[in-house]
Order: sequence, then structure tokens, then C-alpha cells
Amino acid sequence: MTDDRPRGPADKLTVARRRRRDDVDRATVADLVVTAPVVGSPTMSVREAAALMTERHQDYVLIPLSDGDYGVLTDADIRARVVAAGRGADVSVGDLVTKPVPGVQRDLAAVDALTELLDRGLTVMPVLDPVGEVIGVVAAADFIAAPAGPGMSLRGQIARAATAEDLQERARRIPYLVADLLRREQPVHEITAVASLIHDAVVRRALELVLACHPELDPSAVTWLSLGSNARREPVLTSDIDSAVSFDDELDPAQIALFRGAFEEIDVILRGAGISIDENGAIASKPLFARTHTQWREAARTWIDAPLENKGMIFTSLLLDGRPIWGDEGLSAVGEVFTDLRSHPGTMGLLLAEALSYKARFRSMREVLARRGDTFDIKAHALTPLINIARWAALSVGSTDLDTRARLRAAAGSPMVTADQSATLVEVFDVLQRVRLSYQVAQFDRGEAVSDVLDMKRLSPLDRSLVAQAVREVAGTQRRMTNMSHYLKVAD
Repeated sequence: MTDDRPRGPADKLTVARRRRRDDVDRATVADLVVTAPVVGSPTMSVREAAALMTERHQDYVLIPLSDGDYGVLTDADIRARVVAAGRGADVSVGDLVTKPVPGVQRDLAAVDALTELLDRGLTVMPVLDPVGEVIGVVAAADFIAAPAGPGMSLRGQIARAATAEDLQERARRIPYLVADLLRREQPVHEITAVASLIHDAVVRRALELVLACHPELDPSAVTWLSLGSNARREPVLTSDIDSAVSFDDELDPAQIALFRGAFEEIDVILRGAGISIDENGAIASKPLFARTHTQWREAARTWIDAPLENKGMIFTSLLLDGRPIWGDEGLSAVGEVFTDLRSHPGTMGLLLAEALSYKARFRSMREVLARRGDTFDIKAHALTPLINIARWAALSVGSTDLDTRARLRAAAGSPMVTADQSATLVEVFDVLQRVRLSYQVAQFDRGEAVSDVLDMKRLSPLDRSLVAQAVREVAGTQRRMTNMSHYLKVAD
């Protein structure tokens, strides 16, 4: 049977889907909803809410709020906010539920819903149909049955690790989990999202264990940022775990020095867990990446005003990928300054030039003459240029998305990235990440050191062709963006 569908730019690489199942059995959050939602009223008492929860054999009740959103009251909330606080059971539910809980669309991928739930620290989350009606709720336990379920089991074990040694032993299972998910043919962006959630759990538990041994340090005085591929939820087996911290301004230099010493202990734990830490890179134990809120703001302003000085563009690119995983979950101190970047067209232009300076290329003539044409650094010569394009394009349209696929979609239809190009580049990214991770898992299975440098002879003819075509797509986008930059304003 032939396929007579009209072909567009996004179909150029669809052959890569031949070995993927996500088009036919991709788990959505609706698949996890097994009971009708328990919905109460803002005027009901806690006693009535508890009775309703008991009658429906559930540990939550959704409470409609005045603006059309929903709040959630759980059994744990009743214990903490009513029983422990000494309040009466006749208090109105509306007095306890004030903060709306975001809902997710029923067709959202299960792993994306899980990421949202865990990132926000929620107990349950409403699931909505296309018109905004609640069809049910999901909790973290519901995801055990989803394709990412084994990852959530490991994440729970990591969160309960009693000692640093326990934590390290459990974290060393991460590559085996990634390999298993890949063999189950899960989409690579979902695999890396699960890996990122587990890496976050390892870092948080390491922080808890280390700071518990330092009672002189206040855990609430620090915000820990994940940087780089883990912050974008795109880590593979070769990825370093980059980090930075932002301290409360009240901390004095002596306390900050003590914190950095504690962070060095965390570095030791992470290395023992098999997690790569780059001594010369961005890590929270280094003074350049451990500053007070005010110091970060002042540094960020200098990077914006003079991006060519003091490695301003490098720091800007690093911090634009920052995601808080401990402490203040809001916009980081440096992130507050970067929200104003679009009003600095000169700096935006320099950032664009810097992003496009990392050229996508398959192999150079020098490599061919030196007989090195059979290897290819898929990170340096394909993925990094594409990630840079996505970061800048999202920044140019004011998007706060972090992951590369979401950034490309956010920029779709902008002057620099057309809708067709966005769709094609998302598929290019998926292709490159699949080839990269598949190659690394094969190396891991053989007991070899994992690498981003591919021996092209080890790839199938199909994968070699896909990689070459993907690089051409990225290089073509870079040339177009370079040409367009001469004629268009690159920022407001």
C-alpha cells in the first residue's frame, strides 16, 4: 500500500520513525485516569469534604475556584492544616484552598504530565478535556503503570536513600534504566526527561544528606540551579551535571565558604554515583557559580551591557538554561535580569552571532585528507548548533521554555524560524538524539567508554544517511538565519 499523503518539510525525516512505537501506543495522561473526579464545593466544611473522600475511596477532593480554576484538598492537607494546626472540622474548605492547581490536557504525554507534577511539587493534578472540563486527576503513583514507571520506582528509591552509600548504589542504576527504556522503544525525549527527573532526585537527596551533617548551614538560604542538558531535560549517558547556586543576600562570606565546602562533598557523592562532574565546568562548589542573589543580578547586568567582556556570552548561555531544583522555585535572580534581554538589540545580535558561530558540519576536507572522515562528533557538530539555534530563537520571542523541542515550537512562525523549519528541526533533533543515545547504549552494553564521537562504520546505512541529512538541515537553517540577520531586527 502506498502513502499518498501530501509531503511537507516536517516529513523529510519520517523514515526515522520506522523503529518507534510512539505513534501507535504513546501513553497519554488520559490513559492513567481510572476513576471519575471527586469534586466538592468551596462552601463545604472539612468534615463534609472528608466524608466525600471516604465515600468515594479517594484521598483528594477538587474544589472549584471563583476564576474557573480548581484547588485541591488532600488527606495530607487535612492532617497538616486542620488536625495538626488545631482547627475545627467545621472550617470551610474555601478557607484552606486558595492556590489554583494547574490542569493538564488529556492528550499530553504521560511523561510530560509527570514532569509538570513533580516540578511543581504537587500531590495530584486535574486532567482536562478539550473544553476544559475535568475528567479525573493523576498522582505520582499513577505513573508507575506508565512506560516511565520503572524510572519513577528508581526515583522513589533514591529519594529514600538513608546514606550517601545507598544513594550512590541506587544512582548507579540510571544507565541500566536508560538502556532498558530505549530497548522498550520509548521516544528518546521521554527517556531523557525521565533521566533528568532522576538526576534531580539524586542531587536533592545528596543536598539533604550533606546539609543534615552541617547544622550550622541553613538549607533555606540557598537556591540550587541545574544547568545545561539536565536543566533542558535532555541528558544522555555522556552528559555532565552542571549546576549553580544563588545565596540569600544575608549570608556573609564565611557562611558562603562553608556552603561551598559542603557542595564539594556533594560533588564527591555524585562522582561516586557515576554521575559526571566537570571540574573545569559549571559546578556549584566553584566561586564563579556560587554567588548571592545581588551578585548574580549585578553580574548578569554586566553580561548584558558588555557581552564580549568577562565571558559574558558564555555565562548568559549557561544561565539561560538554568532551572531551580532546590529552594526558591520561582524566577532566579539572574533570570530576572535576562527577562529584559530582548530590549537590548545589540546584545541580542551578538548572542545570535555567537550561537551561529558553532557550525553544523558533517566532515571537513582536512578530516578527509587526514583519514579521520569515519568519525563524527554528533554533539559538537550537530546537536550543539541546533540547541544554540533553539535557545536564541526562543529568547527572541520571549519564551521561557527550556527544552529544545519546546523552544523550537515556541519560535515557529517568527521571522528567523518559519513554522516549516520549526517542525523540521524538531524532527531533526529527535533523529540526532536517537542515534546518539542508541550508539551510547550499545557502547555501554559492550563495556566501552561512552562517547559523543561516532564511528560511522558502526552505524546502519539508514542512520548514516539520517545523520548526514540532519546536519544539512541544521546547516541550512544557520545560513538562512545568518542572511536574515543582515536585514531584520533581531529583537524589540
